[in-house]
Amino acid sequence: MQPAGYTVCQGNKVTPNGKGSTGTGREPAQSRFHSSPDQGKEAVDARSRIIREPQEPTAMLLQLGSQLCEVSSPHLIRPGSQAHLDAQDTGRVQNLRPLDWASQEPQPRQAPKSLARESALPPPKSGHSSRPIQRREGSKGRGTGKEPRRTFEKGEKKRSQGEGPEVEPPLTMAKRLQARRLDGIDHNPWVEFVQLAGEEADDVNLGQGFPDFSPPEFAVEAFQHAVSGDFMLNQYTKAFVIIIEPFFDCYEPMTLMAGGRPVFVSLKPSPTQKGEPDSSSNWQLDPTELASKFTSRTKAFILNTPNNPLGKVFSKEELELVASLCQQHDVVCISDEVYQWMVFDGFQHISIASLPGMWERTLTIGSAGKTFSVTGWKVGWVLGPDSLMKHLRTVHQNSVYHCATQGQAAVAQSFEREQLHFGRPSSYFVQLPQYIQRCRDHMIQSLQSMGFRPVTPQGSYFLITDISDFKNKMPDLPGAADEPYDRRFVKWMIKNKGLVAIPMSIFFSLPHQKFFDHYIRFCFVKDESTLRAMDQKLQKWKAELTP
Repeated sequence: MQPAGYTVCQGNKVTPNGKGSTGTGREPAQSRFHSSPDQGKEAVDARSRIIREPQEPTAMLLQLGSQLCEVSSPHLIRPGSQAHLDAQDTGRVQNLRPLDWASQEPQPRQAPKSLARESALPPPKSGHSSRPIQRREGSKGRGTGKEPRRTFEKGEKKRSQGEGPEVEPPLTMAKRLQARRLDGIDHNPWVEFVQLAGEEADDVNLGQGFPDFSPPEFAVEAFQHAVSGDFMLNQYTKAFVIIIEPFFDCYEPMTLMAGGRPVFVSLKPSPTQKGEPDSSSNWQLDPTELASKFTSRTKAFILNTPNNPLGKVFSKEELELVASLCQQHDVVCISDEVYQWMVFDGFQHISIASLPGMWERTLTIGSAGKTFSVTGWKVGWVLGPDSLMKHLRTVHQNSVYHCATQGQAAVAQSFEREQLHFGRPSSYFVQLPQYIQRCRDHMIQSLQSMGFRPVTPQGSYFLITDISDFKNKMPDLPGAADEPYDRRFVKWMIKNKGLVAIPMSIFFSLPHQKFFDHYIRFCFVKDESTLRAMDQKLQKWKAELTP
């Protein structure tokens, strides 16, 4: 039976790989997760089920025809050319430079070769000049019944009647800027903090969400077989958007790049008694505020459960509220559920698409990187009705196309294996959350010993911790006056304590960042050796504070 949402590529068949089948003579890397002894005897049929993933959860929002109005360097513009007309359309021509007519070379830079044909000028005819005149937005030009406007260099003057030959304006160069809807989204906080993390060799990176232990053996073997087994896998295979805060930071720029307008609604923590541990389940949506965000112009709602960075698993009651509003206002729900198998303490992940009336209006996104601890493979899937999927396939086909075929085949085979073990102790979907829950508990205990106040997550890779006590004791950390405190604190902690985290404020819209700048995010899906290194850093820090 074909699992829902898989696309089948006919003609190829992948068979399970035995040890040594890669031809390297090496045994697969040992993993901490072990399968049942009879695993090797089970026949796993993975008939090239190709899982395609948009590279980010909201890729379906990218519309065909959406273009970045950007050219890497100034170029010659020939009046009447498409480049010139485009420049007129943008109304953002700048950096005009003169051209030496005799040398045909712009000063100080030469036009890119790729534009040479368009930039080429016809030779002057005998008796008069044929130099073209640069048109600008608002100028009068031929073909419109209006006369073109001419530009003159300093020192030149117009030809008056009887004053000799006409002085022609120089050819100009123009540089187009990026579309205004992209203003302010080009800064990437990940680059900034990852660079800081790499400055010292002994920094413990608890900021980025990647496991630093081996993936399961069966996934590695499936990938090895996909790379070396079937050579054909190396070829081709056949408005307003509501976003819940905190949110994974790619949602906002993707919405803007698609021409949409993000509308934010925040999860807010409920008060806790002094000394009582906080939990991500205490962070709630205000039903009245949420309902007020829906209008006739709302087209999509982005849901992330379990939530990154908070680790909140939305309850059935919360999902029913969202579902009711989506149906009432005819809104599509984009549900990012990449952490669906990482749920702790008896909580249950519920897919909103399973609620009555939601399948036909929901796109559900999953990730092999999170499911099988192979975040570098960049393979995933989207499930949904054909009425939505056909448009997603069109956009995907004409943008990223697809990821490496071998990775897709390996993921398909890993799912086949998990179907045989599903719900049993040998299942990776059982083993992984048990292991990372122990890692979570370890990190919470260590952070508490240092004075942090962690918020216990119900799921995902991450936990956040309250740093209000540090903010009160060290309010004047280095940094810009308008820089949120959590960013200054993380930079200070990386440089002085060798511990890497991510500031919570980057997961909020700009107007709301100041209300949540007393939290930072840690990733606890790490090897035991990494957690021990964290313990040593924290103990050293604590010793420095002891009088």
